[in-house]
Amino acid sequence: MEAVWESARILANSRFAVAFTGAGISAESGIPTFRGKDGLWSRFDPRDLATPEAFNRDPRLVWEWYSWRIERVLAAKPNKAHRLLARLEDSGVLKAVITQNVDGLHRRAGSRRVLELHGNVLRARCTRCGSKLEWREKPSNLPPSCPRCGGVLRPDVVWFGEPLDTSLLEEAFGLARRSDVMIIIGTSGAVDPAGLLPLAAKESGATLINVNPEPNRYSGVADIELRMRAVEFAERLSRAMGIDI
Repeated sequence: MEAVWESARILANSRFAVAFTGAGISAESGIPTFRGKDGLWSRFDPRDLATPEAFNRDPRLVWEWYSWRIERVLAAKPNKAHRLLARLEDSGVLKAVITQNVDGLHRRAGSRRVLELHGNVLRARCTRCGSKLEWREKPSNLPPSCPRCGGVLRPDVVWFGEPLDTSLLEEAFGLARRSDVMIIIGTSGAVDPAGLLPLAAKESGATLINVNPEPNRYSGVADIELRMRAVEFAERLSRAMGIDI
């Protein structure tokens, strides 16, 4: 496909390429969608669970849902698209990955500079002392308590109604404005402020490579449009660039 070869050429000649990823890059790793198809949780709206109000009302119920999600994330493995971005960073082409995902698969694939705008489901944060810990297996006692102070732990993610970390968001916009190429993979772009990052990159002169099976927010703005899934893109681009994934 000519557009893939053109993408390879643009990336090879770039000076500061950045990736922006969403749920589509992890779908082929078996990460369930936010709503999921599990019968146990299909009757719940995530917007009724992923909120501070829901946690204050029933922390055990919220943790039961997150325990289910943690179990599935731990069982998932990075796919070729995650590995492609890690290899592009290894080769000096890609400078950072900005992701809306909370599954941690970019780091597990080997990416080092990863900005997790919405947090990480495999981390917990104490509601009392603020200390953090990482899960190696799903928590057993729900809601879990802080090993330092005994306070109640919460998932270290951004819930509906909560602001993103200001310093992290500023860093992300700084990278977007500095980039000369942005690869957008697997996101509709519907959720702001994260969804504004490619537009900020474009306004600063970056070339946008938009990878998504369906039209999205960036379809009329992107310089290169690739209507394909993330893994197919990774396979094609890695061949074009001579990268082993």
